[in-house]
Amino acid sequence: MRVVIDDKSGFCAGVVRAISEAERALEQGGEVFCLGDIVHNRVEVQRLESLGLKTIDHSALKQLSDCRVLIRAHGEPPATYRTAAERNLEIIDATCPVVAALQRRVKRAYEQMQLCGGTVVILGKRGHAEVVGLTGQVAEDAVVVECEADLEQIDFTHPIYFLSQTTQSVTLFNRICTLMKQRLASESMLTVDDTICRRVSSREEHLRTFARSVDVVVFVCGRKSSNGKVLFEMCREENSRSYNIEEAAEIDRAWFDGAESVGVCGATSTPLWLMKNVAKEIERL
Repeated sequence: MRVVIDDKSGFCAGVVRAISEAERALEQGGEVFCLGDIVHNRVEVQRLESLGLKTIDHSALKQLSDCRVLIRAHGEPPATYRTAAERNLEIIDATCPVVAALQRRVKRAYEQMQLCGGTVVILGKRGHAEVVGLTGQVAEDAVVVECEADLEQIDFTHPIYFLSQTTQSVTLFNRICTLMKQRLASESMLTVDDTICRRVSSREEHLRTFARSVDVVVFVCGRKSSNGKVLFEMCREENSRSYNIEEAAEIDRAWFDGAESVGVCGATSTPLWLMKNVAKEIERL
């Protein structure tokens, strides 16, 4: 049975940068705290915690003082930086440059909409760290939509500025955009700012092709990965014999009955070393 690893799967540049910053800080010695899981992959988080990284939440942040805190690739709202300054915390800012640029665009969009009574609308997952960081730029005065049904929250009698979480589906973004145009009195009332990271979205069509090229797909990602959920569904649309696991221990021999080829792939939060471990385990069957 041939086992192949998708060469375009794995960490995006923003995640690579955040993990490198964490490893560098740990090598310097002393305590290093990370605000939230550094990546939505339990196995990789455990690896870094074994090296000394300590994962905390926002309530714990308010109890710290005089230490180093890493901000992960997803970014944070301004309130987090204010807390850090008040507590004399040294910030290791690993916010993805693409996300940081999007935060600035959300602020500019809000300022523009304030002048005309309009609304900032963001396509994204509510509660996702990146989205929390985006809405925090404008004191939560933005509408977050996850699907078509959420359009009922929007006042279509005023202008709209539409942006997106960086890891959202281009297809969904375009669909929501079309529906909003249909509801507005004039298309000129809608400003569309496609802020989806193309380094991530370019993987979508490639992954569909990859899923069709093998008999069985094993998609590796953390349970918390929203990007992983989207990409895995794409695999299932193209190949009904697609299975989602978090680590090699979850592999089921029965998945591969009669299969001649197996493709191993993953999300932007999946480390290459983990996909290699999964591939080796399949080869042992």
